[in-house]
Amino acid sequence: MDTQSTEVLLTAKELAERWSMSQKTLANHRCNGTGVPYVKIGVAVRYQLSDVSEFERRIASGDAA
Repeated sequence: MDTQSTEVLLTAKELAERWSMSQKTLANHRCNGTGVPYVKIGVAVRYQLSDVSEFERRIASGDAA
């Protein structure tokens, strides 16, 4: 049997609320190539929860590269 893991995807609105910032700030990070990695599905921007968690871990540990 083939098992698949389903990745949780967050919208820009959900991530902005999680981080208490505006969606425009997230858009600026995307344009500048900074911040958490994202995926585009058509015109929709989504953030993988695993990438968000890893980014938060790096920020908390002081390794924000």
